[in-house]
Amino acid sequence: MLRHFILTFAMAGLTTGLAAAQDLRDFGFTEGWNIMVDPQMGNGCLIQRAVSENSVVRIGYDATNTRGYVTVFDRKWGQIRSGQTYPVRFDLDGQSYEATATGFQLGNVPGAGIFFTDRAFLDDIAKKRVMSIYGQNGHVMDINLHGSANALKHARDCQAQQG
Repeated sequence: MLRHFILTFAMAGLTTGLAAAQDLRDFGFTEGWNIMVDPQMGNGCLIQRAVSENSVVRIGYDATNTRGYVTVFDRKWGQIRSGQTYPVRFDLDGQSYEATATGFQLGNVPGAGIFFTDRAFLDDIAKKRVMSIYGQNGHVMDINLHGSANALKHARDCQAQQG
């Protein structure tokens, strides 16, 4: 069954340098995932992992708007234009989700993310092994979710400590 989500943008950067420029605070590291706090998301906690030398994924909480998000950033996505929408599909171990992505630029790093209000969706992500992303022209990337269950547990603990 296809679920529909509206893709929009979350604040994030590609490297630790960009993360520091955004005032992200380190909260730890587990199983290949950084756990961080984002003051621009109301001290929302997130997990972050490099997908490749050009790409990073973040999964976290937007505490300002009481919702979760998944964002993907890639330096090679230069064709993404701020404010433009793009039909996309992502797949979690065979379960497909359709969405509309809206383009943006954070410095010179383009990216897109989904926001959702059902926090159980984060638990569903944590149970999966791979997230595959597809755009209009087919397969874009696969994201290894290994360790995300433990990392998201730490992010929930982090979020509980934020007040």
